[in-house]
Order: sequence, then structure tokens, then C-alpha cells
Amino acid sequence: MMTSMTPPLGERYDVGGRRLWLHRSGSGGPAVVFLAGASAVGLDYLNVHRQTAELTTSVLYDRGGTGWSDPADLPRTAAQVATELRDVLRAVGVPGPYLLVAHSIGGAYARRFAQLFPGEVAGLVYLDAFYEQTDAYLPERLHLARVRQPQPGPVQLRLMRPFARRLYRGMLADWPEPVRGILIERHLSPQWWQVGVRERSNMAELAGELQRGGELPDVPSIALAALGIDPGLRLLLSGRALREMTDGKRRLYQALAASVSRGEYRALADARHSTITVDRPDAVMDAIRDVLGWIPA
Repeated sequence: MMTSMTPPLGERYDVGGRRLWLHRSGSGGPAVVFLAGASAVGLDYLNVHRQTAELTTSVLYDRGGTGWSDPADLPRTAAQVATELRDVLRAVGVPGPYLLVAHSIGGAYARRFAQLFPGEVAGLVYLDAFYEQTDAYLPERLHLARVRQPQPGPVQLRLMRPFARRLYRGMLADWPEPVRGILIERHLSPQWWQVGVRERSNMAELAGELQRGGELPDVPSIALAALGIDPGLRLLLSGRALREMTDGKRRLYQALAASVSRGEYRALADARHSTITVDRPDAVMDAIRDVLGWIPA
């Protein structure tokens, strides 16, 4: 993975011999920490980070092996990622407990963090996030072990670049320059494409790790479900499969919200999985504000 280009914001911090990129803004607590989805990086959440920093300390970071952090062998266990996150937060002096805001695969890492360090988690906001009980709610053909991760080669990547460029230009239209330009170019690099593929390649193993990992703390939580359909999924799944997936997601996130004493499920019909924070930043911020308000002083 290419890490030579200087990140447009934030700094790299040495944690256990690996430099991890982190950017923080705001002050106060509980600090809000964003855990990116696979194929995403911390700066993809800059819009909601800036609004969060008006409320409290807000932290964006790149996991080892992703974004502007140093390389790491991928995929990794959830425990490795969770422990690394705790180490970097300690290294930069951001004290817990934290409100973890997790998108997609970031949900696996947030939940493992909560299992390992329950006293350091004040609340959780799930952004269409990974939940280890997925297979109980989705049809068998969509079970984690059966979903193949695409492995585009050089020719496919060249063909996909124009579509991807339009996608990222739209997603990041409100990002400031030079952040926007650098971020788009990095997302279009073959190295970042492959990082996303590799990180998603052990989803079934992550589910098993969490299922064996013990109890999670009973902390305030909101689960947002993005019920819009990503364009790529329309090419891969039939209309029937998409309806089954959407129905399964509703029940999945309702169960996730119901797993804690103060949990809430919120459906977003006009948000898609990959772009939830761009499609509905207002809903994301409402969830963050609400959970912050539910956390005991």
C-alpha cells in the first residue's frame, strides 16, 4: 500500500513500531471515535467529524494497513484492531470512555473493543454496521461465508476508474481542497482497492470471533439501517434477493438495538450502505447527539 504521500490533515503516531494516522478536533468528553468501513478511510467521515467536534472531542483514524497508516498484513482479527485502537488513543492522550461510531466492518471492531474494554465504552452508534448475528437474519445465499469478495484485475480496475471517479467526486463534493483531490486520487489507486478487498475477506471469521468473545457492556446505542440500494448491488443481486436482504437488515438492526436496555433502531430509506454519512449526515448527527445525551454525566 502506498503511504508516501503526506496526509492533508492529521498526523502519524508511532504505536508499537507502526505509524498510525489520526486526526482529532474539538474538546471535552466523551470523545467520539469513528471506525471506518472497509475501502473507506478516516477522512471519508470529515463532514460528520467536523460537526461532532462542535459538541465534543472527535477522532478520525486509519487502521493499520489502511489509508495513511503503515502497512499491516490483512485481514486482521477484530482483537488486533481493537487493541491497536486503544493503544493509539492512549498514545495521543484521548481518554475514555468513548462513543464509538462504527460504519460497516467498523462495527466488528467496535464491538470487539467493547468486549475487551467494556469500561472504556460509553455508547455506540452503528452506521449500517457489521453485526455478528447477520447469518441468522439473511437468506443462506447471502451468508457471510458464501459472499465472494470481488478481485478486480488491472484491466477491470481501469474500466472501473471512470465510474469510481464520478462516485467519489459526488461523495466528496463538499470536502475542502486539497483534502478532496488527494482523497479521490488515493481511492482510485489499485493499492487502496486491494486493501478493501483484503480487509473484507474474513467476515465469517470476524463473526465467529465476536460470538465467542463474551458479553458486551449494556450502553446506550442507536442502530441506523441504510435501506437504499448501492448501485453495484443491483448488478449482482436479483430484485427478489435485494428485497430479502432489505427485510433481513431491518430485522437484524432491530435485534441489535434491542440487545441493550437503551437502544433504538432507525431506518433510513434514502441512504445507501457505502454512502450513509453523505446521504444522511443529519441522521448520523442526530444519532450522535442523542446517544451523547443518554450517557450519564
